[in-house]
Amino acid sequence: MTTTLAPAKVNLFLHVGPPDATGYHPLCSLMAFADFGDRLSLAAADAMDLVVDGPFARGLSGEGDNLVLKAARALIAEARRPVPPVGFRLEKRLPVASGLGGGSSDAGAALRLMRDELGLPVSDERLEAVAASLGADGAACLWGRPVIAEGYGERLSPAPELPVLDAVLVNPGVAVSTPEVYRRLDADRAFGAVERPPMPDRLESSQETAAWLAGLRNDLEDAAVAVASDVGTVLETLRGEPETLLARVSGSGGTCFALCASDIEAEGLAERLEALAPSWWVRRCRLGGPWA
Repeated sequence: MTTTLAPAKVNLFLHVGPPDATGYHPLCSLMAFADFGDRLSLAAADAMDLVVDGPFARGLSGEGDNLVLKAARALIAEARRPVPPVGFRLEKRLPVASGLGGGSSDAGAALRLMRDELGLPVSDERLEAVAASLGADGAACLWGRPVIAEGYGERLSPAPELPVLDAVLVNPGVAVSTPEVYRRLDADRAFGAVERPPMPDRLESSQETAAWLAGLRNDLEDAAVAVASDVGTVLETLRGEPETLLARVSGSGGTCFALCASDIEAEGLAERLEALAPSWWVRRCRLGGPWA
């Protein structure tokens, strides 16, 4: 059995424009990846199947529609050759519907594992195309490295060189529907410009990174708070803590993140939040990637 990390995705900024003629919203986002996430294992099997366990397994609507199996079937179609059956085990350690790209990252892990372990003749470019076909975050989550995503999320380019960012992820335990957040955004017409903002080639420290990000935004943040008020409570709490350099919603919610100056500050913040709100999911992590 071979196991790999499917890292949590964090949108350090996320600019969202009005829907175009196709009904989709163009965007511009800087995505980084945590050194924590789901874990996916692959082994030989009599037939392709998926077993899901872990603390958030019950939050999935069902194993049959999981993106892991969709990714596996899409890769088999792309490889155009017989593939021996494999079985997957997904340890679901990320909250579901949490703005952390869990499903897309799980799919990316499945694509990487299958191609490499089975020696499938599929290039990186073709693998990225398969990942992109599985959802807006699919291509970005395939490799788990910092990236600028534009268009509908499929147009990728290198991110500025980032330091490793010590951070705390916090989810209030409320699943947030992405379609509902977008409906709220459309109703409020709270769109932003999606032209790529000026970017440095390199950011030297967490403080410099937070200061630069403070001039940017997540255009889905207000809509996410309107859909789930508990997200607003988390965000307000994080912004009031002394260790927080920057606090923001990731994706469409409901997870928020706080950037801290070092792992000591992140550890102190995480421990205090766990004591303050035991029902919240709190995870200290590092942001960057890719993580071996």
